[in-house]
Amino acid sequence: MRIALIDYGAGNLTSVRKALNAVQAEVWSPKEPQELSEARGLIVPGVGHFKSTVALDTSWRQAVLDCIKLDRPVLGICLGMQWLFEHSAEACEASGLGLLAGKCALLSGTGPEGVLKVPHVGWNSLNLVRDSQLLRGIKQGSYVYFTHSYVAPVVGASIATTTYGETFSSAVEYNKIFGVQFHPEKSGDVGLKILSNYLSAVRNSG
Repeated sequence: MRIALIDYGAGNLTSVRKALNAVQAEVWSPKEPQELSEARGLIVPGVGHFKSTVALDTSWRQAVLDCIKLDRPVLGICLGMQWLFEHSAEACEASGLGLLAGKCALLSGTGPEGVLKVPHVGWNSLNLVRDSQLLRGIKQGSYVYFTHSYVAPVVGASIATTTYGETFSSAVEYNKIFGVQFHPEKSGDVGLKILSNYLSAVRNSG
């Protein structure tokens, strides 16, 4: 059961690989988009600027979409989750994959608490809004680790929200499409449980 960890130059993948190894996932990073046909699941990680996603050109995008059509679960992490949406205000010239409707926006940095530092870096809690495969066994209010400036809107696919001045989607799930704004690979036992849940979805996908 091989999981494709897509490397498009947006951040160091070492910690993601280490966490996946800890939950006994067999992971590799394909060099060419056609290799995705061998994958039982896909993980799109990433940190930094949304413009980095342009490295995932038409051939990569089509290969990802083809895998989704074959019922292969996809997990977007941080920037990878934002890429699942249609657009981001961070790079209007770069389109997301459009699997989820909506546009990612810059955190305002203001709320009832006053002025907050952006980027949002550190531990924050999850508000679970509905049952899901990805967050099965995760307790309400569990803390996970964030580092980001842009956020996805709260949509029908949202399974958890987080508030940092404003409320945003911290996790999404739609059929076999999963995404987390936080970094499970840096979120201790909670993050490992989430990755294990993703692997269970891969195993059950046939």
